[in-house]
Amino acid sequence: MDPLTLVMLAVLAMLVFFMFRNGRKRKKDQEALQATMVPGADVMTNFGLYGTIVSIDEEANKVALQIAPGTIVEIHRQTIARVVDPIVETDDDVEAEGVETLVVPEPADFGSEPEFGQRRDGDDEKPKKSDA
Repeated sequence: MDPLTLVMLAVLAMLVFFMFRNGRKRKKDQEALQATMVPGADVMTNFGLYGTIVSIDEEANKVALQIAPGTIVEIHRQTIARVVDPIVETDDDVEAEGVETLVVPEPADFGSEPEFGQRRDGDDEKPKKSDA
């Protein structure tokens, strides 16, 4: 066997290894998501719809999702992308917001520059032609 064939086989073996590894990781993430999907959980779907799970039908693979008070839609279970964790603001976050306040100074008013579209004093006269 020549060295080029060995390199090609090694690259192919690495590619197959990473494909199986990625597949296992994706399956593990999906199982973790399915474990956290319980009635009452706030979720986001693949198409960006936020709602709260009302019920889950395991046999039909459907989820009843409340998107507004009194509005319940049925979606496929696999369209749920993630469970949304509520954002809790801590005292550290509040203190950190006040520390890094950016103060932008007002621009200096030089008075000599006209506003856009205005003429300067003395610009009203036409330039004089000199007889040379």
